[in-house]
Amino acid sequence: MTITRRREQSFETDRCAVLYPAIAEAAHRVGAVAVGLVDVGCSPGLDLHIDRVGLTYGNGQVLGDPSSPVQLSAAVRGNGRLPTWAVPDVVTRIGIGRDPVDVTDADDVRRLRACLAPDEVERAARLDVELALAATAPPLLLRGDPVELLPEAVARVPADALPVVTTTWALSQVPLEQRLRFLHRLDDAAAGRPVAWVSAEGVGVAPAVPTLGDRHASGHSIIGLALVEQSTLRTEAVGRCWSRGRLLSWLADP
Repeated sequence: MTITRRREQSFETDRCAVLYPAIAEAAHRVGAVAVGLVDVGCSPGLDLHIDRVGLTYGNGQVLGDPSSPVQLSAAVRGNGRLPTWAVPDVVTRIGIGRDPVDVTDADDVRRLRACLAPDEVERAARLDVELALAATAPPLLLRGDPVELLPEAVARVPADALPVVTTTWALSQVPLEQRLRFLHRLDDAAAGRPVAWVSAEGVGVAPAVPTLGDRHASGHSIIGLALVEQSTLRTEAVGRCWSRGRLLSWLADP
C-alpha cells in the first residue's frame, strides 16, 4: 500500500489550526496529561509540532504558544467556539511514511525551498523560521508502509501518554479498501490502551467519520475525532475546514 510518495511540495503549516483544537479535545476527553503524536504520511509541515506554534483565530481565540517564532492565523466561520484546552505535554513525535520528509536532511530542505517561486520572499522567510523550529525537535521517522507501521509507531508512545494519530489529506490518496485497512490497524494499535485519531480529510474519505450530510467533492473537508478503546471505535465530525486549514468551522460543544 502507498499512502504518500515523494513529490515536490511546500511546507504547509495552516493545517495546525485544524489539528490543535482537535488534539486538545481528544486529550481532554480521556483526561490525558501527555500525548504522543503519530503523523501518518509525515507531512513536511508542522503537524508534529503543533504545541510549539502560536495560533490566532478570526473569532478572537488564541491557542498554542504565544512566544513561538511561528505565529499562524485562521479564519472562523459560524458561531461554534473552539475548545479552550491546551494540548498537553508532547512526549513523542513520530512520522511514518514510505519516504517521509526529514527537516534535518539538507537535500530534503533544498527540495522544500525549491518549491517556492523566486518572488515569494516573505513565504521563503517564513519557511526558514518553520524549518528551524521543527529541526530543534526532529521527530522519529519510520520508513515503510504507514498503515502496517501504525501499531509499531503507537507502541513507541510511552504508556502514560495518549497516542494521537493524525491524518491530514493522506487517506484521500488510497482506495477505500486500504482506508478500511487503516481502521483495522488502528484497532490493532489500540490493544490494551486508548488511542485517538484526528483527521482532516475530504467529505466521505475518512472511514467511519460522519459526513454531516455533505456531498462528496464539495470543496471542503471534515475534521474528524475518533477514540478507540477496547475494540470500540467512537467517531465524531467536530468541524469543517476549507483551504487546507485557513478557514474552519467548529461544530462540537467544547
